[in-house]
Amino acid sequence: MTPGAAADTTTGPSGSPSQLLGAGLVCGSAVALFGLEQRLLGYALLLLGLLVAWSIGRGGDGRLVRHLSLIATSLVIISLIPLKADLSDGAIARFAVVLSLAVLVPLVLSRGVWSEDVIRFPVRTGRPWSRFEWGYLALVVVLGYLVLPVYFIGSGAYLNWPAISTPGEVARLFGGVNAVGLWDELFFICTVFALLRQHFSLAQANLLQATVFVSFLWELGYQSWGPLLTVPFALLQGYIFQRTKSFLYVLVVHLTFDVIIFGVIVHAHNPGWLDVFLTAPR
Repeated sequence: MTPGAAADTTTGPSGSPSQLLGAGLVCGSAVALFGLEQRLLGYALLLLGLLVAWSIGRGGDGRLVRHLSLIATSLVIISLIPLKADLSDGAIARFAVVLSLAVLVPLVLSRGVWSEDVIRFPVRTGRPWSRFEWGYLALVVVLGYLVLPVYFIGSGAYLNWPAISTPGEVARLFGGVNAVGLWDELFFICTVFALLRQHFSLAQANLLQATVFVSFLWELGYQSWGPLLTVPFALLQGYIFQRTKSFLYVLVVHLTFDVIIFGVIVHAHNPGWLDVFLTAPR
């Protein structure tokens, strides 16, 4: 396998305990940064993880510390702003700038500085979706419709999103929910997961990226028993991307969920609107 080639097999490389320790500290820092909102602790874990990876790479090619440093840089960039859902002009601008940088900086460094082709966003695979892919998408619609109202309304998690009552606010919520969903796949799957797959098996890399993914979603507002939904979702997104090699497909799956989430939040704040959810607590 060439240095810039993605590890595409199901098993792939299996990280050593010391490699897993370095990556675990870097990815686990997201729990402190976003889950606990303890930025200093998170930065300390990031630094420690990079030091472990650097010590492993001395005398070698140093690819592990290079790739973990890209992830760490993005995590620091994201940590510069609060992630609570906010539809104000200032918050939308901050999200747009910071989240864009979190994807662009590792992409530019990886391709421009190190001439790697690890981070990529494959939209066209040259083949039609399989029966499995169509079936999984249908399952997503059914499960999302049945489960998401129970979670958001039953747990009160919808209150983590601003109340909306005007067409302009509804449009902002729709745009915001789907824009973050797009970014999720660009960053957590096509960047973090892809970088980790250079060094770890599918299971190892998937657990590591899911740690970052779920921690981010927690601060964003998916709290209470939300991780019971976000953990399997993050793991499935990594697995599906590995199986399909299609950014477009995992994006469609994610945005399908997000459209349902948008409808549930609108209905929760305005019970007379979009009253189409059979499982919504009354």
